[in-house]
Amino acid sequence: MAAFNYRALDADGREVRGVLEAETSRVARGQLRDQQLSPIEVTPAGARTLARPQGGHAGIGAASLSLVTRQWSTLLAAGLTLERSLTALIEQTEDQGVKEVLAGVRAEVLAGNSLRDALGRFGDVFPPIYRALVNAGEKSGELSALLARLADYLETSQATRQKILQALLYPLIVVVVAFAVIAGLVTFVVPQIVGVFTHSKQALPLLTQALILVSNVLRSSGLWLAAGAAAAALLVHRALRNDALRLRWHARLLKAPLLGRFLGTMDSARFASTMAILVGSGVPLLAALEAGKGVIGNLVLRRSVERAIGLVREGSPLHRALAAERLFPPLLIHL
Repeated sequence: MAAFNYRALDADGREVRGVLEAETSRVARGQLRDQQLSPIEVTPAGARTLARPQGGHAGIGAASLSLVTRQWSTLLAAGLTLERSLTALIEQTEDQGVKEVLAGVRAEVLAGNSLRDALGRFGDVFPPIYRALVNAGEKSGELSALLARLADYLETSQATRQKILQALLYPLIVVVVAFAVIAGLVTFVVPQIVGVFTHSKQALPLLTQALILVSNVLRSSGLWLAAGAAAAALLVHRALRNDALRLRWHARLLKAPLLGRFLGTMDSARFASTMAILVGSGVPLLAALEAGKGVIGNLVLRRSVERAIGLVREGSPLHRALAAERLFPPLLIHL
């Protein structure tokens, strides 16, 4: 059977949305009519999801994925079959996006596909590390245990992201408020004081003249400057969609004082923790490297891992392959 998303009207004329399983869309419409619902739209559950770009599935964030993984592990550990556990998750969740994805995964499993392949159909939701661990769990027969480890990993990653955001939030607020205060002073307060200096007919210090000039520019062209800054930011954002330009930008970031070291350390830590859970769960080294490179945000570091994968595939030890790139911390290489 396949999973279908539907929109229908109930007896009171209210719109109802949901997911159901049926052999065909025609059968699905019949099931809706049997439930006293008038179908408006019935579409395969995977169709809308797969049409989205990578990373763009609505309604499924890190918190939802972590919660679903934890619940899934608990259900499997309690002895439920894969099909029943997915059914229970679909019934449990109230999030329509999660419900659609789980229904699509269940339909793929019922069609005879492996769980890894079923998750791969929703690659924008389940990252490579997720699919690699599920594959290892299927082969070893310890899917519930590996899902529990995966839930721990996702929860830890989410907590780390939240701590970083919280640490950056206060300085960001201070900077924004400071700029707002300075802009207000220069735009509204300085013009009122200029008259005093003008009537005194005294030579003004260079710094005061510069402040008055900035005030005049902001008052006369402030909106144009703001629009220009927004347009420049938009152009930079679109330019960085180009892989070559983004690669050059990421290379500059790595060379920046303090910031480059921080970004490199963060990516290296994510890569190391991901490799630890993958290799520790029995995932082959090459498959672990392929999944692990996906957590690296910096393109320069990611390309270096890709080259290291090529060396490992040719028989080189991992530590030697990473050392040849001269980008990763010595501690990571020795580990």
